Amino acid sequence: MAQEAIGPPPEETLSLWKREQALLKARVVDQDTEAWQRDPAFAGLQRVGGVDVSFVKGDSVRACASLVVLSYPELEVLYEDSRLVHLTAPYLSGFLAFREAPFLADAVRRLREEAPSLAPQVLLVDGNGVLHPRGFGVACHLGVLTDLPCVGVAKKLLQVDGLEKDALHQDQALRSHDGSSKPLYISVGHKMSLETAVRLTRSCCRFRVPEPVRQADIRSRDFIRRTLGAPPPAPGRESTSRAQRPKARPTGGPGGPSGEDRAPAAHSPGPSTPAEAPAPGAQEQ
Repeated sequence: MAQEAIGPPPEETLSLWKREQALLKARVVDQDTEAWQRDPAFAGLQRVGGVDVSFVKGDSVRACASLVVLSYPELEVLYEDSRLVHLTAPYLSGFLAFREAPFLADAVRRLREEAPSLAPQVLLVDGNGVLHPRGFGVACHLGVLTDLPCVGVAKKLLQVDGLEKDALHQDQALRSHDGSSKPLYISVGHKMSLETAVRLTRSCCRFRVPEPVRQADIRSRDFIRRTLGAPPPAPGRESTSRAQRPKARPTGGPGGPSGEDRAPAAHSPGPSTPAEAPAPGAQEQ
């Protein structure tokens, strides 16, 4: 049964959210901070995380928050944590982090406590970073909360002053392979330069969407299908696994796109413009 929709927040709440964004934005670092980031082959990088929140169809309250950790450069799943959550904040463009980031930060905290050897060294986030009306999207928010390097891999271009979706912009956006008609828009989240964020994203692409984000999306949707095939479980029901092989491999069938989603060829991202990621179920962030 679909849950009752969450109403829009009052003006007082919006003011508090804007104030918190401004305070946390001051803590964002938009430069490389880790030794592996400065190596051309990312030597020293062993674990890359991806996060995503998938929603129950026809239900604005229940969702699945998913964290996966992949080996690097093999891009095989080492760890998965998928958990059904009940959302308490409404969706509002530009404030997605207040709806999703607390659940994703909790997943990172649980992993650090339960299996610190599998903790990611960087997170690829399904959402925007500094490419945001106030320069502080969900990738920045999660980066500051977790103190991890983060990359924003957004689904579509937000309306940001000075950045328009025109022909020149399309030439500057990152395409993970030459056949893709839908570019990736990458932006700095935290503790990383834009150049490194673009290089890392490209190196994580087996298909159009970088593998950490893709696997988080696949597994969160699969968890919803498996869990809600029975009567809805209580909030907090989880699925955590370690050292798993990916359930959906990069071939045909579920999780294995065809056509323009096949393995990428190199493509220059052009000038350092924050770039978008066309993953399923886009929301403005």
